This record gives sequence, C-alpha cells and structure tokens, in this order.
Amino acid sequence: MFIYEKRLIFPVKIKKPDVRVAKYIATLYGGANGEITASLSYLNQRYYMDDKIVSGILTDIGTEELSHVEMLGAMLTACLKNASRDEIIKHGLDSWYVNHGTAPFLADSDGYLWNAAYVGTTGDPIADITNNMAAEQKARAGYEAVLRLTDDPDIIAPLRFLREREIVHFQRFGEALNRLQG
Repeated sequence: MFIYEKRLIFPVKIKKPDVRVAKYIATLYGGANGEITASLSYLNQRYYMDDKIVSGILTDIGTEELSHVEMLGAMLTACLKNASRDEIIKHGLDSWYVNHGTAPFLADSDGYLWNAAYVGTTGDPIADITNNMAAEQKARAGYEAVLRLTDDPDIIAPLRFLREREIVHFQRFGEALNRLQG
C-alpha cells in the first residue's frame, strides 16, 4: 500500500542552528497535537469506516501526515545540529540533548512523552471526522504560532508549506463529513 519516495515532500535546508525553534518543532512533531498523533489517528480510523471514499481520505491524509513527521524530524535535527552548549542549555534542551542528541523523539518541548491516548478514535464516524477537523485546525494554529516566532527563511518556508497542507486536510475532512451526513 505505501510507496516510499526517498525525498521529503518539501525540501528542508536549514543552514544555521536554532535551538529555540527546535524546541517548538519538537511539539509539532511529538506533542499531543503533533503530526504523529494525527497520522496514527487517521490511519486507525480508516479500518472501521464503512464509506470507502471516506476511508480513502483517511488513508491519504494519514499517509501524508507521515511525510510531515519526516519533515519535522529533519527540521528538528537541523535546528540542533552544531548548536552550542550554551544555546542548548539556555533554551532548556540540555536534558533532550543528553537523552537524544540531535535526534527527534516522541515528546513535546516540555519533555512530556507522546502517549497513545492522544490517538482520537471513537468508532463513531461523525465524532472522529469532526475531531480530525479540530486536529487540523490545532496543527494550523501551531504552525502559525511558530511562524510568528522566527524570521529565518529556511525555517519559514517548510513551516508555511505544512500550514497550508493542514488547511487542505481540514477541507478534505469537511468533504468527508458532508458525505457522511449526506
């Protein structure tokens, strides 16, 4: 079912470390409202969805969310690569660095570990699709917040791309909801 292309869905070419932004990206990656949560929620929901078109939408978006995980992992690593000891300590990522180096990890910027309880699957199609729409808006809001906190064009470009994809996903889930309620 899955075909892996050995490239990111959007290029990540961050040239200079930014530990402060790395901390925010960690939350977008492995936080409660992060991309791991979205992907696993949608890919789990597709199994019980009787409507094959809606199941396909869940599969498409859940798969794309995995590509967002991949991008954020590359961004997090690039933001930490070659960062100074003082910057790592200053921005509170010293424990992260000791435990994970520059690697992405399933935790938010405060160190709270990702939890399977974040995966939103109730078995009720309307409840789950509505929850997915909210998840996409939370992701969009998260990207917009980080965009307001950086002026690095190498960070801004991929974050804008990801934000735009969340808007498209919200619209596609709206189509799914209309179909289910139709």
